Amino acid sequence: MICLVGNLPVLQVGRHQVVGYDTAWIDEALSRAADRCNRHDFPFIDDIRDGVLHYLEHRCSLRVLPLGDLFLRMESMLQKIGCDAIATHLHPVAPPVTISLARFAREAGNGFELVFFCLLTEDLHDLADHGAELVRFKDIDESAMILRGKKTITKDCKKLAAEIRDFVRTFHTDHGTPDRHLFLTLDP
Repeated sequence: MICLVGNLPVLQVGRHQVVGYDTAWIDEALSRAADRCNRHDFPFIDDIRDGVLHYLEHRCSLRVLPLGDLFLRMESMLQKIGCDAIATHLHPVAPPVTISLARFAREAGNGFELVFFCLLTEDLHDLADHGAELVRFKDIDESAMILRGKKTITKDCKKLAAEIRDFVRTFHTDHGTPDRHLFLTLDP
């Protein structure tokens, strides 16, 4: 069952679903689009965001809405009010995404750390392609225990968890685009 928080649909960002999101990412996407077309004085960001929020809360009949579809609607809305240049420069920005690393560990299986890191890398690239900029990881110790086939955290699990943390900390510095960076955070 899908839980709708505040009557908002779940947003599909790549292979992940986001619930309970705020609207700062909508403002950011609109501000960037205005900046790209040198409209630093664009006064309608709050009005457009409120219109998008109204659509999400009251008019969207979907329980799960792909982020790309939402941004196509936003482009259409901007074109209807005569902001074609901003609509042209609008690129998807996703709300923050939270990922359990235990899922990747289960998918990779006991002893397949390389597969785990490959799956994680593939997913991060997919998220970046779908507009994600902030990704929060959780269940790091649990993923290390799964990969090591242990029921409790051992010295070997701690070492692997440290390697996972190092991988996540260095990933965002190596993989970005000039106008978009992928920031990764770790839960303790």
